[in-house]
Amino acid sequence: MKFFLDSANPEQVQEVLRWGLLDGVTTNPSLLAKTGQPYAEVLRRICALVKGPVSAEVVATEGQAMLEQGLRLSELGANIVVKCPATLEGLRATQALARRNVKVNVTLVFSVLQALAAAKCGASYLSLFVGRLEDLGQDGFSVVEQTERVLRDYGFPTQLLVASLRSPAHVLRAAQAGADIATIPFGIFQQMLVHPLTETGLAVFLKDWQASGQKIG
Repeated sequence: MKFFLDSANPEQVQEVLRWGLLDGVTTNPSLLAKTGQPYAEVLRRICALVKGPVSAEVVATEGQAMLEQGLRLSELGANIVVKCPATLEGLRATQALARRNVKVNVTLVFSVLQALAAAKCGASYLSLFVGRLEDLGQDGFSVVEQTERVLRDYGFPTQLLVASLRSPAHVLRAAQAGADIATIPFGIFQQMLVHPLTETGLAVFLKDWQASGQKIG
């Protein structure tokens, strides 16, 4: 499973790159607004840092306007993937962009049928929001499993991206459900790489080594 960072903060992108774990980045209008910087400038900075796909979302609601925004966004970097919502107008824009060889990430997907429709319209990625489903008392990861099965059964090349992850346990469940990609907030990225037993074990090893008086080499 690929690890994407769900962030519009270039410093966070650089940090996860330093760990050697970054396969791509997803942004959204909310994350970009929080930076207080021009939308295009932030996206260009991230695209310059990351070799993998960088998702950038349209902010229109009508299909033709989404298409026009998507084409402009695609010019910001060779690795830009345009995000369109899983609405009828969003699917219309997705199909039009895909016909122009622009990769699209259909976002705000909450059902298998939405995912199937997005794949049929040529989406390269689809973002299934499990955390928000779980907030409503639904089993978001059963939707991931069902979606993955449908995509593979019908031979769609669309990659399933699991979004709205709220904990390291969610990342684990995404992997167990067969997701192609998990897009992970920076804080959860940090949490999933740390375990208290690793820290205490390392402390014991180093204490014993220092007590021995030995040296390496």
